[in-house]
Amino acid sequence: MIIAVEINVLLEERVGEGLAADWVKSIAEKALLAQNVDSRAELSLVIVSQERIQELNKRYLGKDRPTDVIAFSLLPQPASEEFPPFVAPPDDVLHLGEVLISYPQAVLQAEEQGHSAKKELAILIIHGILHLFGYEDEKPGAKRRMRAREKEILGLIEGGLD
Repeated sequence: MIIAVEINVLLEERVGEGLAADWVKSIAEKALLAQNVDSRAELSLVIVSQERIQELNKRYLGKDRPTDVIAFSLLPQPASEEFPPFVAPPDDVLHLGEVLISYPQAVLQAEEQGHSAKKELAILIIHGILHLFGYEDEKPGAKRRMRAREKEILGLIEGGLD
């Protein structure tokens, strides 16, 4: 099945030597297909350095340390008394948001887990996309659901990751 998703991939200079933007995009496409994204949609994926992810983690999440993934969802949230309903953009495109991944952190975590950096990067792409769709990993129950969904999606795309 072909999905009409625009995926913008940016590799920060001198990060992810040898990493192909097309490969990153293909992993994201498969993850979005698994999430039943079959309409016009847009996603940004940015592969960054440890320093940049730490700076963003501090600025936006108040945590002055590197992390592996930061996701900024643009999906409409349910309306509440505090927040009115989200107004859909006029271009009829579902803007999913932006996922930022620390490539050096992916390499470190791959070594810790005993698998390839490509596999770890695929896991992090899936993880970030799931965050855009509201999956959380702060509470044990939510974390178990997120990990199970990550594993399920990874199983669909795992060929050629090691």
